[in-house]
Amino acid sequence: MYEAFIAAFIGLFVIVDPIGIAPVFAGLTQGATTSHKRTMAIKGTIVGTLVLVFFALVGKPFLNALGISMDGLRVAGGLMLLIIALEMVFEKRTERKQESAEKLDEYFEDISVFPVAIPLLAGPGAIATIMLTMSNYEHDMAAQGAILAALAVVMLITLIIFFAASKVMDWLGPTVNAVLTRLLGVILAALSCQFMLDGIKNTFIG
Repeated sequence: MYEAFIAAFIGLFVIVDPIGIAPVFAGLTQGATTSHKRTMAIKGTIVGTLVLVFFALVGKPFLNALGISMDGLRVAGGLMLLIIALEMVFEKRTERKQESAEKLDEYFEDISVFPVAIPLLAGPGAIATIMLTMSNYEHDMAAQGAILAALAVVMLITLIIFFAASKVMDWLGPTVNAVLTRLLGVILAALSCQFMLDGIKNTFIG
């Protein structure tokens, strides 16, 4: 049981990479109120956790029933992330937020489900990791419970890091935030392309 917890915790922490995606979260919530950032962080981590729990318990038969491969999931997730990344680089997200704010006071975009929960937290890598780890202990309920506990710990750490990242971005000021948002957009674009390349490579090369 302890071995399952350690293996799941390390695997999920590395794949989810809360430290790496925290600046992306901060960039996506730039200009929002503190309460909205907190809500997005909490809602995003909860939804991401529920998605991973779902795939941990019934992921393999669910994907097989739909005829969807993990590589197909990688390409789809990468394409969606690429659209968000391009908006960050070219400031389209900020323009859309400003237009919406003019129509509705105190409007802030809900980014908790997409792209925070899916695919940043519950991306193809995390889904594959939780499914494979659970399959290694298919007949050990205690070990599977430990794996789900490891997932909960990783998501709790992620939530704490999200809170800290938002505060750091607030301290930096609008000019630095604008530069960081574009840089993070480029990084996110590279990540999305890597998702798609991995999916295409595994499909045709194996």
